Amino acid sequence: MNYSQLLSEIGQLNASLHQKDFLLTWDKTENELRLVLLAAEALKCLHGQNISAQCFETGLAVSQFRDNSTRTRFSFASASNLLGLAVQDLDEGKSQIAHGETVRETSNMISFLTEIIGIRDDMFLGAGHTYMLEVAAALDDGFKNGVLPQRPGIVNLQCDVDHPTQSMADLCWLKEHFGSLEALRGKKIAMTWAYSPSYGKPLSVPQGIIGLMTRFGMNVALAHPEGYDLIPDVVQVAKKNAAASGGQFTEGTSMDEAFKDADIVYPKSWASYQVMGRRTELLRKNDKDGLKALEKECLGQNAHFKDWECTEAKMKLTQGGKALYMHCLPADITGVSCKEGEVQDSVFERYRIETYKEAGYKPFVIAAMMLTNRMQNPLAVLENLMKRKQPRIFS
Repeated sequence: MNYSQLLSEIGQLNASLHQKDFLLTWDKTENELRLVLLAAEALKCLHGQNISAQCFETGLAVSQFRDNSTRTRFSFASASNLLGLAVQDLDEGKSQIAHGETVRETSNMISFLTEIIGIRDDMFLGAGHTYMLEVAAALDDGFKNGVLPQRPGIVNLQCDVDHPTQSMADLCWLKEHFGSLEALRGKKIAMTWAYSPSYGKPLSVPQGIIGLMTRFGMNVALAHPEGYDLIPDVVQVAKKNAAASGGQFTEGTSMDEAFKDADIVYPKSWASYQVMGRRTELLRKNDKDGLKALEKECLGQNAHFKDWECTEAKMKLTQGGKALYMHCLPADITGVSCKEGEVQDSVFERYRIETYKEAGYKPFVIAAMMLTNRMQNPLAVLENLMKRKQPRIFS
């Protein structure tokens, strides 16, 4: 789709995300999701044509990462720079947060000339999404009472419930790979647990996938060993989405059954809903011995399911034996990054470039979330950027 077609589709959506935080995909309408996808593609198109997408002369994009990150951290910085915003990391250890400063106060103090706040908070089950809502309420209060000249937007860079920048980037990649969103209807995607020699991985990636792909008529097959459940409320969201979109959602305990005739496979390790709840309690208590005991217990439990690996044999079960392999990265690659892991080395290597392309959409998705939040008329902004044709790099 060329640039003018992208803008034409945006104009037909009658959707707006102006001054709306992007926290959960299932809180957005289908047209609002399409708006982000199309804006991301438009920004990617501009970048590919060496046309500057800078639409801010000044302003800050504040990043707050409460967990380690590579792809999302650099994607947020890239997205901010793409639009002309300067990035400032909020390092809690170097701020007054370490001395007991409240969320309400911190949120206002970092926001005087801030356009966007990106938050990653996925460590504590029941806390990450709640924290983002607390920040949002503090910003509303500051703006209402004249403390802030404008109310910054919030982008969820991963919480305990959802990872919208990841799942939306995944959807962009699927749209490119299969040709259109409409072509995804009826396609089977196997979102399965996979063995990992580590524990405590968040639930938000699989939850993000089942919560988003069911919006677009896909046949979503969730599979995991018994005891590795996701948050029940999110599973219910997926069921409702599938019923509304004409898609399907199934949940089972067989990786082979999920892979059978699948068009896309997404094998990814995660901790169970119950384990993450226990882990959260121990983290809050700073119970190091308890955490070590829980880790030992969970690694022992994981070891019972080493056969939950994306192998060449399992890939042969998929549609024509040629399903698209996806992963949010980094994958636990057997014989490469670990002795035994989520995916066989030959399978990952065959799809390695595809997973990199999948990840490559994330900066543009985040930039699209920023753009649609801050600009009352993002279509006009995108039109003007093309008319201006300011070179990103001068030759």
